[in-house]
Amino acid sequence: MSEVLPPPPSGVPSFADDFSTGLDDEKWVAHYLPHWTVPERSAARYEIVDSGLRLRIDSDQLDWRKEDAPLRVSNVQTAVFSGSVGSARGTHRHRPDGLEVRTETPLHLLFAPARGRIDVTVAASTDEGCMLAAWLVGIEHLSERDAGEICIFEIDADAVSTTTRARTGIKAHGDPRLQTDMADVVLPFNASEQHTWTVVWGDGETVIGCEGRVLRRIPQSPDYPLMLLIDLFEIGTPSGSYPKSALVVDVRAWG
Repeated sequence: MSEVLPPPPSGVPSFADDFSTGLDDEKWVAHYLPHWTVPERSAARYEIVDSGLRLRIDSDQLDWRKEDAPLRVSNVQTAVFSGSVGSARGTHRHRPDGLEVRTETPLHLLFAPARGRIDVTVAASTDEGCMLAAWLVGIEHLSERDAGEICIFEIDADAVSTTTRARTGIKAHGDPRLQTDMADVVLPFNASEQHTWTVVWGDGETVIGCEGRVLRRIPQSPDYPLMLLIDLFEIGTPSGSYPKSALVVDVRAWG
C-alpha cells in the first residue's frame, strides 16, 4: 500500500480560494507569463461556475507567442516579474536564447512561498490537444539562478481514462543547484473528475501526492520564492470543438 500523506495543518491557510466570489485580483494574475508576449496573447479565457474557476480555450484565442505557435493557454498565477522591455530578465525563461521582454511587468508578489504545503483540487480536460498543469516556479527577482520548478502535475487530455497518466517532479531549468527529476505516475481513477493534488516542500525534500497518497518523494527542493501557476494549454494545431475547458475547484496553502 502506498504511503499516506499527512493531513493538512490545523491552522488557517495562508492562502485559500474557492473562487466563490469571482477571480480575486489580489490573489491571481489572469495572464500567462505576460512579460514574454503581449496582453492580448497572454490573457486567460475563463468563467466562474458553481464548482469553481473554469479555464477555457476558445476558438478565436491567439497563440501565446508567435514563436511558440501553435500554443494557446489560459492561466492564473500568483506573481509577475520582469526587467525592462527589450531585456532578457524575467520569470521562467522557457527558451535558451532569443527571449526579450515585450511587456514590462514590475515585481508584484501576491503569493510567493519558499516552502510549505499546497493542496489544489481540479478536474482535468478531456478535450483534444489539451493539457492541464500546476507548477511552482522560481520568480527570479532575487537571482536568475532561482529558476527551478516543482511540477505538481501535467495531465494530457489523451492520458485521461478509467486510469490517468500524469507527469510530476522537479525541473531544474536555470538553477544549477537542482537536477531535473520528472516521472510518469498512474492514478487509479479518471482525472476529469474532481481530485486533489498535494505538494509539501522544504528542508531539501519535495513530496508530491494525490488524493491523500504519496506519489513521489524527491530529495531536493527549491529554497526561494516560488509562484503558483495553474494553466490549461492547447498544444498543436487547433482542432475539435470549442470551447475547451478544465476546472480549478479550490486552492489552499500553508507556509
